[in-house]
Amino acid sequence: MNTKQVLVAGATGYLGQFLVKELKKRGFWVRVLIRKEAQKKIFGNVDDIFIGEITKPHTLDGVTQNIDWVFSTVGITRQKDGLTYMDVDYQGNSNLLKEALKDDVEAFQYISAINGNKLRQLKIFEAKEKLVDELKASAIRSCIIRPNGFFSDMKDFLNMAKGGRVYLFGDGQQKLNPIHGADLAQVCVDKMMVKSSEESVGGPDVLTQNEIGELALKAWNKPIKISHLPDWVRRGVIWFLRTFTSSKIYGPIEFFLTAIADDNVANTYGTHHLKDFFESKVAK
Repeated sequence: MNTKQVLVAGATGYLGQFLVKELKKRGFWVRVLIRKEAQKKIFGNVDDIFIGEITKPHTLDGVTQNIDWVFSTVGITRQKDGLTYMDVDYQGNSNLLKEALKDDVEAFQYISAINGNKLRQLKIFEAKEKLVDELKASAIRSCIIRPNGFFSDMKDFLNMAKGGRVYLFGDGQQKLNPIHGADLAQVCVDKMMVKSSEESVGGPDVLTQNEIGELALKAWNKPIKISHLPDWVRRGVIWFLRTFTSSKIYGPIEFFLTAIADDNVANTYGTHHLKDFFESKVAK
């Protein structure tokens, strides 16, 4: 039985739910931070549920009371409710950090993303890395996790492949090693336990975008048809969206289109394979 009492913020998200399961499996006392009463039904086996909005500091009073470790997976992929990356990824997490400092929490883990420190010009990373800087400069022990793309993000390949063809920018030789949420959750807990300060985390298979496209087409039993679009199209789309739309629209697309232009290979972990994930999704 672990004697540590932990808080998971962002508990209702893809990674958050796996993290809660992993922590409970290892015997931790777990409190989850959720936004709405209706979300309570997601968590059958947690020890405490705290309802509050990370963007409204007055609703967080007491959230980190008697807590040893905070795990925050809070961030927005699709901006809604009129909130920006700065409102949520930075300010929301900063509000949580202030509570943790007030209550003398021992350690705070924050989930950023692979190469975020090198891509600060992107709206999403400008906010995430501002939080990373603040966390590292604070009096709390920090642990920064930089995961590669999640398996759930790779469903875009699968959705494309369903139509019989995958479209890629450039030659499709850029490499990445996406990771399953269950594998990432294990690493998150392990890294807190060994007091790691920072880690990049990817899955066991390093694949090119062409290979991911092939896996997606094979999962649907389709012939391998991959079209390569010239890279100027990708750059043009980013320019167009940045010029004519708000960060709410271009933020996630800019992030995706910038990330796919380079290799993104993180340290390899885990036992889940993308091929199996694709096949299980198609079977459903």
